[in-house]
Amino acid sequence: MARVDPRNATRYWLDPRTRGLSLLRADLTTHEFPAHTHHALLVAVTEDGGSEVAAAGVPDEVHRSALLVVGPEEAHSSRMNRSSRWRYRSFYLMRSALEDVAGGLGLARFPELRSGVLRQPDLVERFLRLHRALEAGADELLQRELLVAAFGHLVAERAAATRGASLPPARQAVLTRVVELMHDRHAERLTLPDVAAEAGITQFQLIDLFRAGTGMTPHAHLTQIRLGAACHHLRRSASIADAAAAAGFYDQSALTRHFKRAYGFTPAQYVRAVRG
Repeated sequence: MARVDPRNATRYWLDPRTRGLSLLRADLTTHEFPAHTHHALLVAVTEDGGSEVAAAGVPDEVHRSALLVVGPEEAHSSRMNRSSRWRYRSFYLMRSALEDVAGGLGLARFPELRSGVLRQPDLVERFLRLHRALEAGADELLQRELLVAAFGHLVAERAAATRGASLPPARQAVLTRVVELMHDRHAERLTLPDVAAEAGITQFQLIDLFRAGTGMTPHAHLTQIRLGAACHHLRRSASIADAAAAAGFYDQSALTRHFKRAYGFTPAQYVRAVRG
């Protein structure tokens, strides 16, 4: 069960000069993020304290000298177990931001990065300086210089070779079909028996398939799809209540609870950032 302490402080905003780049600054005293995904590339740097994390299915820890990198749509989780504080800054780069950074690096496309924890104090400092400069609205040339340099060094350290399929082709095909079904019908009251029947497998096989292919349960994956849909509606000026209903959540409070649990900030904070 995720825990949220009322003393936790977060700020989420979009960088006005870089398309598709959003930023988060968090100061947590107790929090536990269950397995979740983002549509964006996540890069997070710790300023104080730390947390236990699991990315790419590997348990690890983040702290002042560790950089967390998580690829788009990759499940990851974290919990503050041995630390009484976790103060960190995050970058979230959507496709447009990745294309923009790739252009600055002279690449045709931004390469896939291996998810996990990278223990490189110099990289941590580069991304901390970049985040602070973006937050402070520093000189545009300096911001761009820091952005291209930080991600250039990260790509040099973390670019991944093309990965093979994590599942045999037949199982991957079933998983792809089920995920497409969830995307198409996320606003409906989908049940585990219904989804398993559509896939032609047992409920147990469906759970095992999602664990192996996504690192999440079917319910957790569907929740992520619904959160993505809610963000889509919020960006298009829907009210939080209407976005919750359109995305398939029971009500606004359910959306807010899942939103805060997965992202560390509320739909209202998200709305202020995207409409600001």
